[in-house]
Amino acid sequence: MSLPSISVIIAVYNGGSTIRRAIQSVLSQTCPAHELIVVDDGSTDDTAAVVRECGERITYVYQPNAGVSAARNAGAQTASGDWLAFLDADDWYYEDRLLWHAEWIARDPDLDFLTGDYEYQRPDGSVISRSMEVTEAGASLLRKAHGARQVIMELDEMAPFVENHFGDTHTLTVPRRTFLELGGFPRGHSVCEDVNFLIRLCARSRRAGIICEPMGVYLIRPDSATRRDPLVSQRLTVEALLPLKGELTNASQVIRRGYRGRLRRARLNLAYALLRRGEGMRAIRAVFASLKDYPGLSTLRDVASITLGALHGTMR
Repeated sequence: MSLPSISVIIAVYNGGSTIRRAIQSVLSQTCPAHELIVVDDGSTDDTAAVVRECGERITYVYQPNAGVSAARNAGAQTASGDWLAFLDADDWYYEDRLLWHAEWIARDPDLDFLTGDYEYQRPDGSVISRSMEVTEAGASLLRKAHGARQVIMELDEMAPFVENHFGDTHTLTVPRRTFLELGGFPRGHSVCEDVNFLIRLCARSRRAGIICEPMGVYLIRPDSATRRDPLVSQRLTVEALLPLKGELTNASQVIRRGYRGRLRRARLNLAYALLRRGEGMRAIRAVFASLKDYPGLSTLRDVASITLGALHGTMR
């Protein structure tokens, strides 16, 4: 059985302390990557030196700092494989991550994309949870799989996946041609750029392959930018999702329903972050935007909940 060529792209910015582990996890795969491309997004630490120490099997690309989307997109332009896989510099693959996808693609080349489960871990190595078990979409597909390693996600099952996906950039395998046709990851967004791309990918997909076992590790760092300032993170998330409202006009009802849920959830999270800062009126406006765009019982509940929270805050 001839396996597909999968190029792995690692985007890194000042990741000298973690990039070695990420690279080694790719180089030690049971199914070797077609190539490993490390795109250095203007690092000022020892990233370049660490990458050089990891050997000649790596294609190193340096660019002036332009953001993670630009770095991943540059890797895709450089890649020569038929399929693309991604990894962040502080995460890592388990050894069969590429094998499981490559063998499945060889058997079923008409899959639109593949993704799968991963583990959330703390820096001390303790496991917090798995990505599929904590989302509605993931839990539903685990039940559908009945203990099997792999399961197909059909179009009519994608709404909860779009609303709150499991897996992440480092479990995604996508045809390079599809990635380029979609324009890659959107530039100008430092948060939620991966979700923006994933929703657009789902909008042109009908069948996705899902691996129901952990394929890698997503490291939860208490000092990450999203945890240092949740308000900024939630605001940027909404900003990354809003442009899709017009782009999904011709998408299937399933995808549009999932997108509405995703945007509503993002606005609600932004409102909670604003309430915690004592900004009640801004919080109300954040959820009222959902009621204006997509009136319904769920958004009415959001507005009522945040309004009560804001009133409680002003009466303390």
